[in-house]
Amino acid sequence: MLVSKNSHPADENQLLAILPREEYERLVTNMELVPLTFKQTLYAANESIEYVYFPKSGVVSLLTLMEDGTAVEVGTVGNEGMVGLPVFLGSNKIPGLAMAQIPGEAWRMRVDVFKNKVIPGSTLHDLLQRYTQALFNLISQIAACNRIHSVEERFCRWLLMTQDRVGSDEFPLTQEFLSQMLGVRRPTVSLSASVLQKAGLIRYVRGKMTILDREGLEASSCECYTIVKREFERLVGSDFD
Repeated sequence: MLVSKNSHPADENQLLAILPREEYERLVTNMELVPLTFKQTLYAANESIEYVYFPKSGVVSLLTLMEDGTAVEVGTVGNEGMVGLPVFLGSNKIPGLAMAQIPGEAWRMRVDVFKNKVIPGSTLHDLLQRYTQALFNLISQIAACNRIHSVEERFCRWLLMTQDRVGSDEFPLTQEFLSQMLGVRRPTVSLSASVLQKAGLIRYVRGKMTILDREGLEASSCECYTIVKREFERLVGSDFD
């Protein structure tokens, strides 16, 4: 987890929280705090992106859509990042979509305001360059993980990443999102959840996930969790000068 040097609220978006106080206040006055509701679409495939979001809580799923309508998760964003990165990279559309997976709150800023405020040389601009690399590393690692590692190992990796972002042992989670996350059918999701539940690592009942054994999950996860976590800490930590 990132740590603020500037005495911002502990539950703040971590990109915003490590900004100098003056820049933080200048940006927040141009944002509005909005709820992230379950399955809310933050931007749709091939449609203009109107807002960027800096989550304070909850988790947003980045999904790739196939021709048959299948959606597969390729990345997630929590309070460590920003949703709407294509805008930062100079585009206003993307063939994927962003959908709130776990409810929470986010700071929202209009794209035109974002482009005017987050300019080269600003601290947030420099920080977002590093965050872009961290997210690219995450997506690349997930691609390799999905090819090589078992469903149970990937499941553990995803649960650990999600727990880091929500800061709680318990969070809502549907089988639909689990199947998108793992890129498998729902019966496989049920089987994997059953394996982890029998091992005493989790409890999954009626769409509610509870982490029972964090150390056990870490031991059962593939190396991808540690790699991704280390890269985020290296690239988007509080000591980014």
